[in-house]
Amino acid sequence: MEDILSILQTNEEKQIAIANKIKQVRKSKRVSQELLSKMSNVSFGSIKRFESTGEISLFSLLKICSALNINLKIDNPHPIQGKKIDFYNE
Repeated sequence: MEDILSILQTNEEKQIAIANKIKQVRKSKRVSQELLSKMSNVSFGSIKRFESTGEISLFSLLKICSALNINLKIDNPHPIQGKKIDFYNE
């Protein structure tokens, strides 16, 4: 997901990009939304909403990432330019 988050204009676009990346990882691991709900202890409705709108609490996002073995690396080499978030799928 190279530096896609810095290219996108709105926070909503960034949310959808993050949700799409996590959905892609979930599908590549052949994990259904229902199974991910059980694995992460995040409600099925929250996962469904997240994947369609990008809206989710930070706590739930972290639980989903943990269940899918996704590490979030937040790098901030230039505080004025904002943060870069990389996804690493283990």
